[in-house]
Amino acid sequence: MFMGEYRHSLDTKGRLIIPVKFREKLTPTFVLTRGMDGCLFGYPQSEWQKIATKLQSLPLTKKDARAFVRFFYAAATECEFDKQGRINIPSMLRQHAQLTKKCVIVGVSNRFEIWAEENWLDFCEQTATDFDEIAENMIDFEL
Repeated sequence: MFMGEYRHSLDTKGRLIIPVKFREKLTPTFVLTRGMDGCLFGYPQSEWQKIATKLQSLPLTKKDARAFVRFFYAAATECEFDKQGRINIPSMLRQHAQLTKKCVIVGVSNRFEIWAEENWLDFCEQTATDFDEIAENMIDFEL
């Protein structure tokens, strides 16, 4: 399970350090792709296989399903760590998430997300304001 929030900087070559706690769950390779809300999603291979199975079951006749699968898979890339625990994020993914320098790596259960620090702070501010309402609107969810 991925959890926690970590801050690292993207270097000039597009490399980013992934926290050790996450690396332990991601070796030897993992998949990085476009996420929602302007971030990147990272999945261990085992989780990626589960998602791939679900996506294969989407109806080919539905335009939204085709569009989602194309967009999600087109940017997907298999990543591995260098000796310093960094990954090289392709420019297409850096552009999608607006990654320039300061990044936040966030654990979200079965995946992790990579955010531009400014976007993460905006998301947190908005979510904190609406948190009680969001929680109340979640159907069939109890802690």
